[in-house]
Amino acid sequence: MSKNPYDYENRTSVYPISWEDFHGLCKGLAVAVSRFQPEIILPIGRGGYYPGTLIAQLLQVELYPVQLSRRVKDIVTHQRPQWLVEPPAAVQDRRVLVVDEICSTGETITMVTGKVAPLGAQAVKSAVLYAHTKRASVPDYVGLITDALILNPWDREVFKQGTFQFHPEYVEALAQQGLEADRSLLIDALVIEIDKG
Repeated sequence: MSKNPYDYENRTSVYPISWEDFHGLCKGLAVAVSRFQPEIILPIGRGGYYPGTLIAQLLQVELYPVQLSRRVKDIVTHQRPQWLVEPPAAVQDRRVLVVDEICSTGETITMVTGKVAPLGAQAVKSAVLYAHTKRASVPDYVGLITDALILNPWDREVFKQGTFQFHPEYVEALAQQGLEADRSLLIDALVIEIDKG
């Protein structure tokens, strides 16, 4: 597999994750990490905010989001992740769990855990919803190990030019596998008319 986490050519299949799958994976991770007894969860933005927030809620622990990204305005711009929001001093003397959505290369998880240790954390572990087989050893906890193209429920669609559309990155990723971005792969949810605004 390429070291480029956005190289979708080598994915073995497509795995659409439903909101129920996502919730179930987070519940499984919450059970597993409860033995570690984290006191602070650091979700890595943007994708790690979803599982990190739910796991923090399930375990009733503090949440301090961090952010590093290769993207600017949702476009991959940097070779390496760039720091946008670093871990807080509050990690000192605490058991810290770093949470991300996926471990493709291991670079993001490693960068965050590497920043937390020098801040005096008592212990640091990491958890991800998914990991590719070649990097499954990097996080301490993994919900699902797969080399499939994962379609997350939160980022399959974007709102552009007044309509909801399949995320262009997923369209391209599916095309690299010889597949079309079929509407059946989207989340079946109606647009609810809002009460105010």
